[in-house]
Parts: sequence; structure tokens; C-alpha cells
Amino acid sequence: MKLGIISDTHGLLRPEVLPALRGVDRILHLGDVGRPPVLEALEKIAPVTAIRGNVDREGACGKLPETDVVLIENPPHGSLYIYMLHDLKTLHLDPAAAKFTAVLHGHTHVPNFVTKKGVLYFNPGSCGPRRFDLPVTIGILTIESDGHLKPQIVHLAV
Repeated sequence: MKLGIISDTHGLLRPEVLPALRGVDRILHLGDVGRPPVLEALEKIAPVTAIRGNVDREGACGKLPETDVVLIENPPHGSLYIYMLHDLKTLHLDPAAAKFTAVLHGHTHVPNFVTKKGVLYFNPGSCGPRRFDLPVTIGILTIESDGHLKPQIVHLAV
């Protein structure tokens, strides 16, 4: 299974994003959507689960949940639980104790991933307006048949 992981579009869905997400089974948007048409365009590629970020204060984006948990069925290896939040600094639980396989987050616009206590922490960076000298990126999270997670940061040529 392949998940497209994006964050911080801030109302801008760059044309390079859509082809980079082709073939994913699901898209997870980690907040700062900016405008509902961003989610509508993503829905044409794959089902979308989205949370709100600090700029999503009004309208439909303001009604998105602050966090979400995505369940990935992975028989016979058991289910995987993925925790979504916008700003990692607001994490108020121990993901390892809660049995989460991954914590997906955005907010900083800095793409990175690291595993701590068996939990993958993955920030896909930002694919919206460029901030400072940071790259424009999305993430791809492949869930292999044995349940192993393979994170990838995709740099978009913009």
C-alpha cells in the first residue's frame, strides 16, 4: 500500500503535486490546507484524510479535526495505526505506549523522518508556497507486505 503524505499547502496546490501522487492508495494531508478546493483536487487522485493546521481557522477547513488516527489493515501482520497532527510540539501522548506505528506531522515545512522507540516520525515538508530556502516536497509512505514502513521524501521541481 502506498500513502501520499502532504502538508502545508496554504491554499496552493502546485501542478507538480498531482503527478507525484499518482498511484497512491490514499492521501493524508497534515494541515494548513488553506482552501477546500485543495482537498477536492486531491480527492480526484485517491481518498483523502485531512486535519486542520494553525491557518485553517474558518469555513470547511476550520471544521477539520485537529488530529486523526488512520487504521491500515495489514493481514496477516496485524493492523497499523498512524497518528496525524499538524504541529509535533502539540503531541500530548506517548506514541509507542499507544501502539502507533507512525506519527505524521507538518508545520515546520522541513522534510524529515526518524524512528524513535519503534515509531516512525515523518514530516513531508511543504508543497505549498515556498518558505525561506526550504525545498518544495511531498512524502510517500509505502507499507510493505510484511508491515514494514518505507518513508520517502519527494522533491518537486518547481
